[in-house]
Amino acid sequence: MSTFLIMIILIGVFLYISKGYKKYTTNYEEQFKNFSVSKEAIERSELGIFIALVAKVAKADGKVDALEAELVGNMFSDISRVFPEPEKTRDIFKQIFSEQKDITDNIESLAHALNRMILRDQQKQMQMLGFLIQLAFVDGEVSKSEEQILILVAEAFQIDPQIYHHIFDQFESISKNHSPQTTLKDAYAILGINENDSLETIKKAYRKLVREYHPDIIKAQGKDENYLKEATVKTQEINSAYEMIKKSHTDNL
Repeated sequence: MSTFLIMIILIGVFLYISKGYKKYTTNYEEQFKNFSVSKEAIERSELGIFIALVAKVAKADGKVDALEAELVGNMFSDISRVFPEPEKTRDIFKQIFSEQKDITDNIESLAHALNRMILRDQQKQMQMLGFLIQLAFVDGEVSKSEEQILILVAEAFQIDPQIYHHIFDQFESISKNHSPQTTLKDAYAILGINENDSLETIKKAYRKLVREYHPDIIKAQGKDENYLKEATVKTQEINSAYEMIKKSHTDNL
């Protein structure tokens, strides 16, 4: 398949996503407003299965790092608020994540189960795959095990391999070309803090910014593909600044 043809297909996909949003996408708030919240019911729901796949990607390289944990925690808050009992739902999402992150033999079956639920909604397919790719790239590089999971999900979603690789390559290019090269002074400015602030104050500022700029899967409905890319760049910038400042404080002890 030629590069030109891939670009035509991608343009078509994203036009479909943006123009067909109202016709093909069920609003999550409407979909779950009368949902009976229980662990069993949420585990069988599309968002519960999605959280299970998020857990696989987050733990694929052997650990869930601090930024991944922060992003996943924000995602729990985003998604749980569309359910009748947000706090209870959030706790259940945490349980699902904790249970699923170390299970590796059900990835393909979960991806196929999710696809059966959203098969006619390409906007959701691309959005969920995009979030998984974004999570894999958020620490700056993607491990082999993370990439294998992403490929399994793309195959289960019946996404053309060349389209998947084009999207993956775009995130990889963003990650390489936007690696933040900041001075310590710039890092303080990015977090909106000063050199005399305590580590606790710095951490609060960091978490607030990550919460502000992380990609919200609920609000992302109907937005174009640049939403995730911009969120990835900004999140990496914030995390790089935070790590630089933390190192500086540690070195000065």
